[in-house]
Amino acid sequence: MNKTKRDIFQSAVKVFSTNGYDGATMEEISTSAGVAKGTVYYHFKSKDEVFKYIITEGVSLLRQQIQNIIKGPGDYSYKLRQLSRDQLKLVYENRDLFKVIMSQAWGGKIRHSELRELLKSYMEDIEKFLIKAMEDGTIKKGDASFLTYTYFGTLASVAVYNVIKNDSMKLDENTDSFIEHLLNGIK
Repeated sequence: MNKTKRDIFQSAVKVFSTNGYDGATMEEISTSAGVAKGTVYYHFKSKDEVFKYIITEGVSLLRQQIQNIIKGPGDYSYKLRQLSRDQLKLVYENRDLFKVIMSQAWGGKIRHSELRELLKSYMEDIEKFLIKAMEDGTIKKGDASFLTYTYFGTLASVAVYNVIKNDSMKLDENTDSFIEHLLNGIK
């Protein structure tokens, strides 16, 4: 991605995060990016296209991270902790982007269903990861689909906790606590 497109991307994330989809305008995106409105239209035909681009990039970051961890060193116990830590870090460092993604996951418009399809592919990646962790003996065998959504929901809640607290994230401490509760429950 060239510098101008990256600037537009970052500005669009901020504008969508602050104003929501309906409140965002191409003019505000261009002003925030410090480029002419025509420059934004050169890269993106519409606000909808800008939105699709930022959510696709966001979900792609999450999916790529899973693939890197699967290919990386360690058993699935190590990889589960690494995945959880890296996903939390990614969400924390890109709060505005994930605020946009999570705020637009519900609804009946085409953009909502397109986003849900992207999230579905992400969830499928997590499910494959968790199945391998079951096969490895890291986690007990069970309904992989249910576990995937439980994992995602809990991870998202930890991310929201950190965003709301809005202080410096204690990444390792939060990851360890998350893994402890995930693997051992809250008894």
